[in-house]
Amino acid sequence: MRLIAFCVCINLLCAGVANAADPWPSQPIKLIVPQGAGGANDTLARIYGQKLSDVLGGKPVIVENRAGAGGTIATAAVAKARPDGYTLLVTLTSSHTVAPALFRNVPFDSVKDFEPVALLATAAYMLVSGPSFPPNSVAELIAHAKANPGAVTYASAGNGTLNHLLGAMLEQAATIDMVHVPYKSASASVTDVLAGRVPLSFQSVASAISFVKAGKLKVLGVTSEKRVAVLPSVPTIGETLPGFSATPWYGLLAPAGTPREIIDRLYGASQQVLQDKDVREKFAANGADATAGKSRAEFTALIRSDLDKWGQAVKRSGATVD
Repeated sequence: MRLIAFCVCINLLCAGVANAADPWPSQPIKLIVPQGAGGANDTLARIYGQKLSDVLGGKPVIVENRAGAGGTIATAAVAKARPDGYTLLVTLTSSHTVAPALFRNVPFDSVKDFEPVALLATAAYMLVSGPSFPPNSVAELIAHAKANPGAVTYASAGNGTLNHLLGAMLEQAATIDMVHVPYKSASASVTDVLAGRVPLSFQSVASAISFVKAGKLKVLGVTSEKRVAVLPSVPTIGETLPGFSATPWYGLLAPAGTPREIIDRLYGASQQVLQDKDVREKFAANGADATAGKSRAEFTALIRSDLDKWGQAVKRSGATVD
């Protein structure tokens, strides 16, 4: 019996050494998405994950949706996950740099608990209105709002959402007074803009471009620094209000402490994915620009600057979530 026990121990020890020496990745990789299936972040994560699997020689890459509490539940789970390169976070601006200012008790540190791996894409928001709303540009909107203080309303997906904060930023930049009308979702907010019950809303390109192409919504401006490829004739808001810029992003992060060799491998693989023509076209079709070539240092700096930018926007808006 002692001999059998000794052999078992030796076998277990050898197995442990072999597993420790297994090259990464030797098991399926999970991409945790803090939003539900079908949204823009989920769609981009699946496009990215499928190509990442190919780049890694066919290793399985699984997208797992964990929606809830503004993305904080999933983000906290990844922060506490084993830092072995098999549990990663595909997140976006609202969950990673807005939520910490919006929620009273956030169970993670957006900087200290994560290793930024790769900035995957950026995606502008559009300031849209119904066809019957008189202003046809940001300049005309500002003039209209100043002539009718407090009479212009804008719809959002809820207090503290990007749709809300962008409206608050526009009010401050243009020194105008508008009324915020919160809804329970982005789809509900755009539905009432389509119906003419609320004249304005900031919406992501991916969620509202079909209504624009159908002539059911018009675009007064876009929030990015540069004009959007799918809307080349639409000016940026910054062309009217110099300095106004807000470009939400999507990115890949790993738990803090993940070995550098794994981070480097993931970064290199991500660059191959983002340079792929098919991936870039699929991202563009969903209103996102693939960001190949951005370094990890640039991504880290973006997270830090956005924590400050959106933190100030939340503070000015007065929005909080218990």
